[in-house]
Amino acid sequence: MTVSSRRPAHQPTDAPAVGATVQYVIDTLSSRIVAQEYGLDERLPSERQLAQDLGVARNTVREALDQLEDREMIRRRAGSGSFVTYDPSGSTSSAAPVAADTGPLQLQVVRGILEPEMVRLAIISMPPRQIEALGETLSKMEAVQADISAFVRLEEDFHRQLAEGTGNPLLIACYNLVIDARRQAFRAAMYRRHLTPTRIAAYQRSYNALFNAIAARDIEEATEFMKLALVEDQKLLLQED
Repeated sequence: MTVSSRRPAHQPTDAPAVGATVQYVIDTLSSRIVAQEYGLDERLPSERQLAQDLGVARNTVREALDQLEDREMIRRRAGSGSFVTYDPSGSTSSAAPVAADTGPLQLQVVRGILEPEMVRLAIISMPPRQIEALGETLSKMEAVQADISAFVRLEEDFHRQLAEGTGNPLLIACYNLVIDARRQAFRAAMYRRHLTPTRIAAYQRSYNALFNAIAARDIEEATEFMKLALVEDQKLLLQED
């Protein structure tokens, strides 16, 4: 097989610098694509929907999509929309090895550092439309009764939206690594054993309380709920020992 010297699709190019808001959209969408929230050949939401979700103007989204197309992460089809062309199987990203090499306790240490500060920054920075979108994710979580995979996926979405709500591209990228590490086999097996319908209901109540604190812009209460969630995960890890 011929080894290509072409740069990885998600790496920056030598294109002219863009504005901070455009860069935020680029970083957010590229992180979602690399994390396979938008899979290969999947159609992205419309420019209008992305503008609403990210709290930016449509021309900002359009400029970001132009950049992503230049980086060969998406292909834009006239009259049809934008489609993902990034293939994770061909990526040279170091994210997967880092996530695979991260143990359960190491993951908890990093989450303990990032998540309380992440929710604090999100409360300061999130516009109302992003809080509304977070509430929609919570509603989907609360509709889950016993589907472990669905609950875990929505839990990831909830946390990713909080990371994106900080408006900090570096924090968003770091937290995508955390999500990759949370997807490792040890955690999936742990959830299969312990995430019963009763425990799902308990988590739903906790996330509801967390969301209410976020919506009320109550930093102290929200960070406390985030810390309590970390304690619950720590208890599950201790049960595995």
